Amino acid sequence: MSGGGDRPRPGIGALFARGAGGGLPPPEPIDFPRLVLPGTPNAFLAAPETHPGPKHRALPPLDLPPERVWRALRGLAADFPRTWRRAEWPELRQAEWVARTALLNFPDLVTAQVEALPDGRSAVWLYSRSLFGRSDLGANRRRGEAWLAALDAALAPR
Repeated sequence: MSGGGDRPRPGIGALFARGAGGGLPPPEPIDFPRLVLPGTPNAFLAAPETHPGPKHRALPPLDLPPERVWRALRGLAADFPRTWRRAEWPELRQAEWVARTALLNFPDLVTAQVEALPDGRSAVWLYSRSLFGRSDLGANRRRGEAWLAALDAALAPR
């Protein structure tokens, strides 16, 4: 998954699998600065505004320390149905979740990372994508935007 399409896609059995692995490819961290987006419209990437590569949404830096943003990010999946964390790379402040679709239980993946900036602020990467099909009717964009809104809410002063 790290380079965008360099691994074979899971077989049809993964569509309906409900177990922990669910027929998914092995989790691997994403090298976000080198990520190549798929040629299909079933993905959404929110990336730091300073990232020169393609993205669907540019994110400004957060005026918060990376560890605080990382803690908030790790807790987001609890707010979303049919979503569970399947892998985590704490040294990268990166995690990956499976989000199953409501109707057909398709597995989609959400990977996010918090990057520490030299000035102590944080940059966020969030990548939501389908493993099956060509079009998702905007589901990954909606999911990505919902996760970003949930992160904003989790980080808001109380």
